[in-house]
Amino acid sequence: MDLKFKTMKKLFITAVTAITLSVTAFAADRVTSVATGEENITYAALSHFNADFRSATNPAWTVTANCQKVVFTLDGAKLTAFYNFEGEYLGSTQDVAYSTIPATAQKKIATDYAGYTPGQVIKYENFDTDAAEPAYFVELKKDKTTILVKVTPEGYVSFFKKVK
Repeated sequence: MDLKFKTMKKLFITAVTAITLSVTAFAADRVTSVATGEENITYAALSHFNADFRSATNPAWTVTANCQKVVFTLDGAKLTAFYNFEGEYLGSTQDVAYSTIPATAQKKIATDYAGYTPGQVIKYENFDTDAAEPAYFVELKKDKTTILVKVTPEGYVSFFKKVK
């Protein structure tokens, strides 16, 4: 009987805790935020980040005018994830080497953007969409001009925008 009482007590405490967290999470989603360091991050963003990137280490959060972002380490790589103010995942970025983009894209860039020097390459992923393949954004510099091109995993290269 004592074992049965302890089991019931644990179930009761677990249920009360779950209800309390659920109510807190529901209320916190729209009204309050959780302080982490210098910034206020929504509970929803923190929850989604912890679910999306379970083995992430050293998260550092900031809030911009457009989103909430977190820089962290995952499997030895430095990534940045972005969440809107409702806590929904927008995507993640990672700096990668130019050699990471497909060889066909490298040839196309050399031909179509002759005289430009490749700079930073950012890999963008959004695993919440149907198109879960990454896109690469390559910075190209020539004299005082800097542009970004977008590269698909298939090697398709398209102009994205002029930076300066």
